[in-house]
Amino acid sequence: MKRRHLINYLAAGTGTALGLTACGDGSPSTVAQGGGDSASLPTVSWRMATSWPQALDTIYGGAQTVSDRVSEMTSGRFSIEPYAAGEIVPGLEVLDAVQAGTVECGHTASYYYVGKNPALAFGTTVPFGLNAQQQNAWLYHGGGLEAMHKLYSDFGVINFPAGNTGVQMGGWFKRQVNSVSDLQGLKMRIPGLGGEVMAALGVNVQVLPGGEIFLALDRNAIDAAEFVGPYDDEKLGLADAADYYYYPGWWEPGATLELQVNLQAWDSLPTEYQEVLKTAAFESNLNMLSKYDSLNGAALKRLVDKGVQLTPYSDEIMKAAEQASFEIYEANASRDATFKEIYDQWTAFRENVYGWNRINELSFNRFVNQGNA
Repeated sequence: MKRRHLINYLAAGTGTALGLTACGDGSPSTVAQGGGDSASLPTVSWRMATSWPQALDTIYGGAQTVSDRVSEMTSGRFSIEPYAAGEIVPGLEVLDAVQAGTVECGHTASYYYVGKNPALAFGTTVPFGLNAQQQNAWLYHGGGLEAMHKLYSDFGVINFPAGNTGVQMGGWFKRQVNSVSDLQGLKMRIPGLGGEVMAALGVNVQVLPGGEIFLALDRNAIDAAEFVGPYDDEKLGLADAADYYYYPGWWEPGATLELQVNLQAWDSLPTEYQEVLKTAAFESNLNMLSKYDSLNGAALKRLVDKGVQLTPYSDEIMKAAEQASFEIYEANASRDATFKEIYDQWTAFRENVYGWNRINELSFNRFVNQGNA
């Protein structure tokens, strides 16, 4: 099928002048009106497993945005029903369900699955890595998405960025941690390579889905936990289980959430529907980041007004974590060819974009934030 058939169908079905498709790099482009035959496109119904409780309207909302936009852009002929964590599979088994074809697609974070391949972490974020804008630049225009597609092909899956949280917070602690020695034996919920770094610093790392964090922290099964940021953490009630709220989330400087699609299901779609799905994921990616940035400031103020003690990580912990991070990367690269291939490409991009952002972003931020730190 030609792309214009979908354009014609959308225009005929809605009576509007414009529709959206996606460019090859995942970014949207505008297309003009036509006229055509809606019967040329099939009716397709998919299920989407997610890693999120439905109560977290922003992160779960990333899955909902994909679903809503796909339906809207195809006048309901292509529908995707999202399911909260635990409704089909547990929140940390989404990739398994997509790979097995239990569901056609999932909305999750790739770093939950580093046990399958440590390089999967790059699809979400890695400690002391890229912020949200830099991550998008790497994925869409720096070869990152192509690298992740190659990696995911080993699992029979194709992925698309479909959300970003921005720089996250550094987690909730029941007691203060001022030095590396204070971390020894601490039980903390933290996934991905960030968890590996914390383990290297002496932390007893736990990996739990979002919906289980509060009870574990409240019942002292864990001593600390990180999730996303003020808006979601407030909804989870974490301020009722711990007093100290640390920053920054050095392990998640720009966490991408993604749409994972079973490759056979993807290949069975008409090209038009593939383009719609890519566009919907692109919209979700940008929308989630914007929404978090609009909500987190007010949520943080509410938490502080409630008595939460906002606390920065010490330079000692930050420096030790950074050193441990890159030691882990080098060790992974030395024993895993796939990790090395992505890491080398990512490192070159990171060096380049850091150099540019020191000139434009950092210089501006330093000036406007003088006296406001």
